[in-house]
Amino acid sequence: MNLALWIIAGALGAACLAGGAMKLTRPKEKLAASGWGWVEDFGVGSVKAIGALEVLAGVGLILPAALGVAPVLVPLAATGVLLLMIGAAVTHFRRHEVQSIVVNLVLLAVAGFVAWGRFGPHSF
Repeated sequence: MNLALWIIAGALGAACLAGGAMKLTRPKEKLAASGWGWVEDFGVGSVKAIGALEVLAGVGLILPAALGVAPVLVPLAATGVLLLMIGAAVTHFRRHEVQSIVVNLVLLAVAGFVAWGRFGPHSF
């Protein structure tokens, strides 16, 4: 189970890093043009803040455990992803973007599994 949690946390961390980096580096207009219409509902600062939170969550899912420094940050980062995905699902629900809600729910479930595993029976 420990190996499965490492793999899942690593994949989730990589996804968070990639998504967050895109939000941090691309202009809001390019994000909207590439299919992320939800950015139109938010200001530039909010989009950048969401991206920064995703990058921090991605780093928090991988680095603390890999370095052996404050590994309690891994389940906390997973909980942060959980909260981000709840907010994302609400945003997509309001915009009637059902396909995006499914992605949010899958990421929410994966983050919940990592949080459960690392807070509970398979903590570091």
